[in-house]
Amino acid sequence: MPLIAHTNLPTFQRLREAGEEILDPERASKQNIREMHIGLLNMMPDAALEATERQFFRLVGACNQIVQFHIHPFTIDGLERGPQAQAHIDKYYEPFEKIKQDGLDALIISGANVTHPSLPDEDFWQPLMEVFSWAKENVTSILCSCLATHAVIQYCYGIKRTRLPAKRWGVFSHKLIDRSHPLVSEINTRFDVPHSRFNEIFQGDMEQQGLKVLVASKEAGVHLAVSPDGFRIVFFQGHPEYDDISLLKEYKREIMRFYHGEISDYPPFPENYFNAFVQQVFTSYERQVRSAKQNGQKLVEFPENLVLEHLDNTWRDTAKAVFNNWLGKVYKLTNEDRRLPFMEGIDPDNPLGL
Repeated sequence: MPLIAHTNLPTFQRLREAGEEILDPERASKQNIREMHIGLLNMMPDAALEATERQFFRLVGACNQIVQFHIHPFTIDGLERGPQAQAHIDKYYEPFEKIKQDGLDALIISGANVTHPSLPDEDFWQPLMEVFSWAKENVTSILCSCLATHAVIQYCYGIKRTRLPAKRWGVFSHKLIDRSHPLVSEINTRFDVPHSRFNEIFQGDMEQQGLKVLVASKEAGVHLAVSPDGFRIVFFQGHPEYDDISLLKEYKREIMRFYHGEISDYPPFPENYFNAFVQQVFTSYERQVRSAKQNGQKLVEFPENLVLEHLDNTWRDTAKAVFNNWLGKVYKLTNEDRRLPFMEGIDPDNPLGL
């Protein structure tokens, strides 16, 4: 919770100038501790559907322990589902019509798998834009992850993502670009973030359209950016929600695709993720996979149990801090009526007063 500037102590002003949240007593007197309602538009494929729930639920749950968070998962048409995933959705997810009726304080939009070179050709494009258009008018802030970032940026600013020469895959070091922005207040100036994508929107293209880049990597590009108003839309190209084993699971899936002939090249190691011991284990496993494929033999078990203790999570604390900053700001700006995006007196075009 924020500090209250209940005196004229100069330290309060110095902290405010450094990007800290400092409330004046009049503003603080109008705040009530209350619950928050966060939407999760989960567009991930069946195999990652429930894992994505857990990852984003965990990040929200690690935020301010005073506030009570209600997370409302939902999905959209245009995403192919198998019977098991559809049963899960039918049982536990809410219809978008109910989401619109009840309102949200904030919205998280996950990534998704694509089947077309152009995003507007995807079956889920129109349903996704309907959700986004509603949220832009009715929700305090929207956080977009990976594919959702690319789709919303193209829709809002006309920037098409660029296909990379090779998959950007691994854990990369990042630096703060704007240390004064409230979303990155009190976080490390250098930290790791996982990435996993074939496409990118570049920093120069974002800044040309007025987006504000907050975190970037020399190797992996932009991780965190915000809309020109500074807060209404938050864009992630990386995956701060990932578990320590998420890239391992993805590496296993890619190996299985190679074994079954779905891809022709054996997958490279995710960058900066496997230590020397793990690389040795998987180099040996690659020889077994290639031999089994060539000779039509059954594949030996993936040696996951040998490497788990060697996988480090070097990004979760920073991810929690950013989410805490984000939802803390939503809490201070949003109306008590979750069908309205802002409390009285907040400028939607500059909600943070930057």
